[in-house]
Amino acid sequence: MINERPLSDWIPMSLKEAEKRGWEEFDVILISGDAYVDHPAFGTAVVARIIEDEGLKIGIVAQPNWKDDLRDFKKLGKPKLFFGVTAGCMDSMVNHYTANKRLRSTDAYTPGGQAGFRPDYASTVYSTILKELYPDVPVLLGGIEASLRRITHYDYWKDALMPSILVDSKADALVYGMGEQPLRAFLQMLKKGIPFHHAKTLNQIAFLQDESLPLPKNKQWETVELSSHEKCLSDKIAYAANFKIVEVESNKWEANRIIQKVGDKVLVINPPYKTMTENEIDKSFDLPYTRLPHPKYKKRGSIPAYEMIKFSINMHRGCFGGCSFCTISAHQGKFIASRSEKSIFKEVEAVIEHPEFKGYISDLGGPSANMYKMKGKDEAICARCTSPSCIHPVICNNLDTSHKPLTELYRKVDAHPKVKKAFVGSGIRYDLLVDDFNKNNEDGNHDEYIEQVVTRHVSGRLKVAPEHTADATLRIMRKPSFKYFHKFKEKYDKISEKHHLKQQLIPYFISSHPGCEETDMAELAAETKDMGFQLEQVQDFTPTPMTVAEVIYYSGIHPYTLKPVKTPKTKEEKLNQNRFFFWYKRENQQWIKQRLEKAKRPDLSSKLLGENTDKKPIPTWLEKRRGK
Repeated sequence: MINERPLSDWIPMSLKEAEKRGWEEFDVILISGDAYVDHPAFGTAVVARIIEDEGLKIGIVAQPNWKDDLRDFKKLGKPKLFFGVTAGCMDSMVNHYTANKRLRSTDAYTPGGQAGFRPDYASTVYSTILKELYPDVPVLLGGIEASLRRITHYDYWKDALMPSILVDSKADALVYGMGEQPLRAFLQMLKKGIPFHHAKTLNQIAFLQDESLPLPKNKQWETVELSSHEKCLSDKIAYAANFKIVEVESNKWEANRIIQKVGDKVLVINPPYKTMTENEIDKSFDLPYTRLPHPKYKKRGSIPAYEMIKFSINMHRGCFGGCSFCTISAHQGKFIASRSEKSIFKEVEAVIEHPEFKGYISDLGGPSANMYKMKGKDEAICARCTSPSCIHPVICNNLDTSHKPLTELYRKVDAHPKVKKAFVGSGIRYDLLVDDFNKNNEDGNHDEYIEQVVTRHVSGRLKVAPEHTADATLRIMRKPSFKYFHKFKEKYDKISEKHHLKQQLIPYFISSHPGCEETDMAELAAETKDMGFQLEQVQDFTPTPMTVAEVIYYSGIHPYTLKPVKTPKTKEEKLNQNRFFFWYKRENQQWIKQRLEKAKRPDLSSKLLGENTDKKPIPTWLEKRRGK
């Protein structure tokens, strides 16, 4: 059986489990909104294993009940050093609600996929409880929810501008971004007997202090002051201008310290660490994970997020795309941290040893599958760069985008005698593979990579994300022109035909993004229909904190130009845009015809609906696709 391993292989979740290690108390206790899965894809496990690796006694309280007498928050006792708090691998509000603010019925990070095991704004709820129960014990926030809410931000679900999460949570400090480097520095400081509050000069830490106090001294840092939270509440332009500063500083090689007044306090955000070295990221992935959920969940059902990744391998972190709607670079940074082949193959062996492994690796990937080992040719140029994207509006001349290291790695995994197939399940940046957009193909590395992927690593369908067809919208998204998707599809089809393969190419698109109008969605639907696509999986834009698109959605202006951008905001506008994706559904066709007549675009109506505008029978093949 899967979990027939000694319980001591997992981080303790009870005092009884701690006793098996000879512990009577904990140095650190982690409170998490996710179920505990001891795998490097789950942040709680990574943090816990780092704390263990530093020689400290660590316990985990996963998905505590916040509605009863709070016994879950008390069951491990009082830690000697601090409580760590995370909402989990997702912002709790994105986890709970759809783009239309409808409550989701499932939770992928909970056994059985059951919803309701974490509160809204989980980091704040957990931290507030801990400060009431143990007012003298420091609380350190981390994870993506805390990271992306570290500064004044717009909350879509409250439809309000919120201060740093440190204000409402009452936490003592916050680690933002990838936590390994600041956490190790923090722990090493505490082990020397230096008090918690002395962490104020460590990189990648944020905290509040009284306005009257001087800033902690660090001669290496310059300090940039933002408009105050109160100024942002009354001035949307000030809020937008703040964001530009935050994004630029977050993506610098060597950033400045950021401060912002919040009431009678000052929020201090220390600069991030430089991107992890190969040795540092290897050390994180090579910790002794069981790669399994904790045995306590055995009778509660499988954990969907774990089932999705248990045979996958994450080979790098970071993304230099800088897409306006995406939070990856805000949390992981734009510079790529790549693992060594040795570390990756060590994980391949661990996956193979899993008792349920049948020979198929579900994903050799990363945030963007094909950015492994990519970096600046001259890092001195990178050190001076302030651009949030290395590939928009054009690919940086200093960026080495060769796919050869990745292609070779795929081939080596493919050659493993116990691996039948290793798929690429992460999204591929197709624009990096189009010669007209990316000129770095003298050695044919683009075609070599595409052929390797198409012939060996596609599980029936390949996912890519052009996101839109309208150039004006794509510019706001920081995505390339749709003409490059046409060119990529030509390559894909040519290789597929050469090898007699019939694998679908699945493009992903977003509706109701800032800058997108209703006719843009109609044109998207018409153009993709003409290409032979019938879109099934579409995404309605959600304005998540710490993104360009969120700032535009709230303020109505672009933070870099401070010029107005028209944005669909009402529920009706968002639903209307989404309906154009489904032109093939009979119930939408009369509505689409009327909307396009009103917009004086009968040409689009004809392209989209053709004969079906008069409600003639839908072709049999289309009925079958719809499951009728």
